[in-house]
Amino acid sequence: MFSLMELFIILVLISLPLFLIALIDILKHDFPGNDKLVWILVVIFFPLVGSILYLIIGKKARIKKPAAG
Repeated sequence: MFSLMELFIILVLISLPLFLIALIDILKHDFPGNDKLVWILVVIFFPLVGSILYLIIGKKARIKKPAAG
């Protein structure tokens, strides 16, 4: 079985990339109203859960830009 320290390291190794991906994606896209600020705060204060929630729910809330053409 894993020790507590090993579990912590695994959790950090999983949450850090998710955190960075979610935060970069939030900063690169537009959201209606104050949604961008809300998602940034959720991801910062709850890194693992907030990142997962953003990637599942928040990406759908982005403002879609019309296709160039």
